[in-house]
Amino acid sequence: MNARSAWLSPNGQTREDTRVAQTGVTPATGIRGRSGIFPGSPDGDFRITGFALTGTSGGMTATVGVGRAVVQAEDDRGAYPVAVTEPIRLTFGDGQEYARKDLVVLRIYDDQYDSSGRTEAVVEIVKGTVSPTDPAPPATPAAALPLYTVTVPANSSAGNGGITWASASTVTDLRASVVAVGGILPTDNDSRTGAYPGQYRDTNNALQRWNGTAWVAYPKDIGGIAPNGAIGNGGYTGQHRDGPNGLLQRWNGSTWVSYQQVPTWQNYTPVWSASSGVAPVVGNGALNANYAKIGTVVHLRLRLAIGTTTNIAAQDAAALWSFSLPAPPALGWMTDIVLNVVGFNSDGFKFFQGTCQLATTADGVGVATRFTTTLGTAAAAWNKANPFTWVSGSVLSISGTYQSAS
Repeated sequence: MNARSAWLSPNGQTREDTRVAQTGVTPATGIRGRSGIFPGSPDGDFRITGFALTGTSGGMTATVGVGRAVVQAEDDRGAYPVAVTEPIRLTFGDGQEYARKDLVVLRIYDDQYDSSGRTEAVVEIVKGTVSPTDPAPPATPAAALPLYTVTVPANSSAGNGGITWASASTVTDLRASVVAVGGILPTDNDSRTGAYPGQYRDTNNALQRWNGTAWVAYPKDIGGIAPNGAIGNGGYTGQHRDGPNGLLQRWNGSTWVSYQQVPTWQNYTPVWSASSGVAPVVGNGALNANYAKIGTVVHLRLRLAIGTTTNIAAQDAAALWSFSLPAPPALGWMTDIVLNVVGFNSDGFKFFQGTCQLATTADGVGVATRFTTTLGTAAAAWNKANPFTWVSGSVLSISGTYQSAS
C-alpha cells in the first residue's frame, strides 16, 4: 500500500501504520521525522535532562536517567516513540591494552525487520575499538539514537581505578533534541542541517533561522545584532555582532571587521584652479594631497611644490587660487571655517603663515580658496606675487580639519 493512514482503516491499524503516519515531531524529510530527545528540566534550568548519565566513582558502572525520545528508523518502518520511566544501570567492559571509546545508545530492536528475535527499546553500550592514540567511537547502529561516548582507560576495572568519571574528557554528550512540528529547536551542539527554510532553533543563547543552506542569526532582514560568542563566521555580508571587548563588528563577506574602522590616510588628486586668466599647470612641480574621513569629519593635508615648468609667469597677476577638496564642506556657517596655510619662499628661505576659506562651487565641488595672511590683518589675498613671488622651489601647504556635507 503506497498511502498509509492512521485511525482510518476499518480492518485494523498496524503498528507500522501508526509509526509511519506520526505527525508530532520536527521533520527531517518529507516522510522521515527527526530522532531526538524531548527537551525540558524540572525547573527550566537546562535544555535537556532526559537520559542523563551519572557514573559511579571508581567503578565501571553508570546510570542513565528517565526520559522520552523518538527514534526514526527506515522510511517504511517509521518513528518509534520511547519512554524510559525508571533509571537504567549500565556496566562497561574492563579496559584493555589501550584506551577505547564506547558508545551509549537508545536502540530499537524489531524482529519484524532485523530478525534479532527481540522486540523492545533498550539503552545499551556499543563497545569501541582500542587504539594506542586517539580511539574512535563505533558507528551508531541502525534504528538507534546516540546518547554519549565514554572513554574507557587502558587496563581499567572496578578493582583498578575504574573509569575516570570526574574527567571532563571522559564523557561526550551527544544528546540531540526534538520538538513538535514548527517548534523552535533547543540545542547546544547539534550540527545537523535544518529541515526546511524557515525552521528556527535556539543555540548558544541565540535565535537562528535555516535559510535553505545555513543557519543564520535571526532576525536577518532587519539587521539583528548577534550576541557575543553566538556565531563564528557571518551568515551574510553586512551582518553585525557584538564582538570581543564590547566592540561592534561587521561581516564583510570573509572576516569580521570593526564597524567603525580606524581611518587611514587616502590619496586624492586635487584640482588647482585660478579665478581668472589661464588655468594653472603644475608642470614638473608636484601637487599631492591626502585625507582621512571619519563620518563627516575630514582631516586634510595638501602640498604644492612649484617646479621650473610650472606656469606661474603666465598666470593672471590678480587671479585667486583654489584647490578642490576630497569632500564638499557643510553649508551655512561652515563657510566661515578656515584651514591653516604655510607658504615657503625658496628665495630667502622664509615661511609665511596664512589661512584659506572653505567654499562650494556652483557645480557642488568643495574648494579651499581666498588665501590670505594670518587673521587679524588687512593683508591682500595671496596670488602669484603675494606674499612673495612664487618661483621654482616654493611650496604651499594646506592642513586642517573640517566638516563635510555628507
